[in-house]
Amino acid sequence: MAKRGTCLLLAVAAVLLVLVALSLPVLLSGNAGGIGGLLRRGLTRVTLLSRSDELARAIGSDSTPVRFEVQHGDSAASVAQQLHGAGLILDEQLFVDYAFANGLDVQLRAGVYFLNQAQTIPAIAQQLADAFGGALRLRIFPGWRVEQVAAAIDNHRRLEFGGAEFLQLVGPNSWLDPAQAALTGLPPGASLEGYLFPDDYNLPPNLTALGLRQALIQQLLARVTPQMLTDAAAQGFTLHEVLTLASIVERESLREDEDPRIAGVYRRRLAIGMKLEADPTVQYGLAPQGGNWWPQITQAHYRSVDSPWNTYLHGGLPPGPIASPGLSAIHAAIYPAESDSLFFRAACDGSGYHNFARSFEEHLANACPS
Repeated sequence: MAKRGTCLLLAVAAVLLVLVALSLPVLLSGNAGGIGGLLRRGLTRVTLLSRSDELARAIGSDSTPVRFEVQHGDSAASVAQQLHGAGLILDEQLFVDYAFANGLDVQLRAGVYFLNQAQTIPAIAQQLADAFGGALRLRIFPGWRVEQVAAAIDNHRRLEFGGAEFLQLVGPNSWLDPAQAALTGLPPGASLEGYLFPDDYNLPPNLTALGLRQALIQQLLARVTPQMLTDAAAQGFTLHEVLTLASIVERESLREDEDPRIAGVYRRRLAIGMKLEADPTVQYGLAPQGGNWWPQITQAHYRSVDSPWNTYLHGGLPPGPIASPGLSAIHAAIYPAESDSLFFRAACDGSGYHNFARSFEEHLANACPS
């Protein structure tokens, strides 16, 4: 009897040793949840040994990225249910068990991810728990020119391409696929300045420079509605011309609620054949100074900057946009405020708003005291 009892104790000890060994990675990670949690995770790892073939098998072979979002507070079971609904896993409980056994159930991170059907459950679970497994986040600000987008790319720690490569894809004579070319109506030889829609982007981790360009243009085409394009065409404006005017409004305006009034001034000037005389178009024609893409100018620059974008020298709209306009500026270019104002200048109260004038004399009277 003593011998039999000794054997039983040795067997129990051996099982416990196996459980501890299987749970050691979780224990070292600090996610064991105490001895009880450690043993439960170990037992789950033992049961998963018989399902190793299922864990090694993906639901399919399609590697097309699927956008997937984990919300704050989502449990492993909730995530599993969403993964199943998205067609990314077959067995919800298998995902829950794998995540629990490996301590990943308490490491799932809220965020946007790009997954695919060629990933196994372990690969998906590991990615959802990885601090760097989520989508690439990139912010493009309204009023940026393409060089500023390139600088943001260079400063991004996770992008695998540089700003110079991106600039080659958005510079003059940019090639677009036929569908995008038809929708944008990009003039021959033009760059994609103004077509890189400013927004907050969640992008696939394996993003290429071409993929980023496509995403920014697609967002523009998604936000500028067919009705807006129809209304612009009815007024005699192409998308390129709308973006050109909107980009000037974007650089002039500090307050979105004033965008329609500023656009109204420029639309009225265009209608009567008056030069736009917009300072940002002069800034655009200047070479950048020490990373400052929008250098300060004086009245002397109005005549000295020899650039086709300089609207003090050339009438009508410039050849193309000077920056990426946001939706508010684009909307204002199509639907400007009706007004008889022909001039505006910054208000003297530092509010960011402008004082508008119908005549040059009234415009001079709006000057701030020196």
